[in-house]
Amino acid sequence: MTFKVAAAPISWGVSEVPGWGRILEPERVLSEMAGLGVHATELGPPGYLPDPPTIIGRNGLELVGGFLAVPMHDASAAEGSVAEASATAKKIAAGGGEIVVLAAATGLDGYDGRPQLDDAQWATLIDTCRRITEVVTAEGLRVAMHPHVGTHVETEAEIERFLADSPMPLCLDTGHLLVGGTDPVALAERHPTRIGHLHLKDVRADLAAEVRAGRVGFADAVARGLFVPLGDGDVDTEAMVRSVHAAGYHGWYVLEQDTALGPDSDDCGPRRNTARSLVHLDEVFSRIREGR
Repeated sequence: MTFKVAAAPISWGVSEVPGWGRILEPERVLSEMAGLGVHATELGPPGYLPDPPTIIGRNGLELVGGFLAVPMHDASAAEGSVAEASATAKKIAAGGGEIVVLAAATGLDGYDGRPQLDDAQWATLIDTCRRITEVVTAEGLRVAMHPHVGTHVETEAEIERFLADSPMPLCLDTGHLLVGGTDPVALAERHPTRIGHLHLKDVRADLAAEVRAGRVGFADAVARGLFVPLGDGDVDTEAMVRSVHAAGYHGWYVLEQDTALGPDSDDCGPRRNTARSLVHLDEVFSRIREGR
């Protein structure tokens, strides 16, 4: 019984958000992943790794795919978003990856503000997803929608509406789902055939509630420790893994802990936290393998 585990640069503080924090060099991030026994990674934000991303293989890793947040609700921006998705798919295909992880960006910087969409904008979003699916599958890749804080597919109602209106599968990100007000395990159990990819995160429910209520911005919450190593927060990682495994999921389990490195942050923190999460995840896998 094999479980495929990958990591992602966001656990080392590497984000597409302007002003997020210090960005560690790719060579360090990838070598630390490999040193922890991780064998695969996602790309990180656009432009973080070179094109083609041969640096991944040089560090003994394989490429899973990459995250892409683009606006899809604005007809005037849709053409550019489809072109960006096509370019991202080509880069991932050239690196031997398999999936584009898509998020419905608002067009604003960061994830702290989120204008509401009208029905026409939602229809444009769904149509843009269709067009992006076409250019991604043309490269031999898969695509999945990532419900994400501060995007237009965030809340439980939006996720259910998306699933009703689009055939695109979901990337279940346990942390972002909980912050957005969705029980990730319940969502997986309701839609077992729509699970296209998995990001495993853990979060503090108290800070998640503050973000959901609009009392704390997402970036500030991350800086205050919203995301924690697996097993240290309020996401039931084991229940999630058992649920998707029972549903026949054979894809990647991508370990993530959204992190922002300030000027005085301990650069060794990401490695230590990821190591703790890997231990927790290995214990979960072991119990499943042993039928416990």
